[in-house]
Amino acid sequence: MLKQQIAASLEDVFSQFGFAEPSVSQLQKACDVSLRTLYKHFPSKEEMIVAALDYRHQRYLSFLEQDTTSLSATESVLCIFDRLQQWMEQYAPNGCMSMNAIAAFPENEAIKDAVDKHKQQVKHYLGNVCQRPDLATQLFILHEGVSSVWPLLGADAFISTKITITTLLEH
Repeated sequence: MLKQQIAASLEDVFSQFGFAEPSVSQLQKACDVSLRTLYKHFPSKEEMIVAALDYRHQRYLSFLEQDTTSLSATESVLCIFDRLQQWMEQYAPNGCMSMNAIAAFPENEAIKDAVDKHKQQVKHYLGNVCQRPDLATQLFILHEGVSSVWPLLGADAFISTKITITTLLEH
């Protein structure tokens, strides 16, 4: 349980401040544990980042997977993009944390693997929800595009994306 609490605190700090700024000492203070306890669970800053990414991954999928059973495939996908907008507004003011991690640590295989796992599962989920696995890649590209431009375009990015989704799924 403590390991999950630490991962949750790490996710919050990295989401707010990025990956370069917080020192291990700042991370330790934010987690409200001793440095020894932090290193016991996550022996390096990179492992702390992977833990934060894994924790965020689970939280994000749970956020997206709220009940859409009574909706059509198109309505379900649009609902997911509504949730993505909520997520960006509430939890990702600096854009996609996964892509920010890759940008900060482009050579780190563990971080790349954590991001790849997350992105593949999101892509698979989108294909399942729309009941068109053949459109998973297109929907995933829209998902990634809108989350990438969120810091610049805000809500306008979602308006255009929803129009594109409707066109894609209804034709």
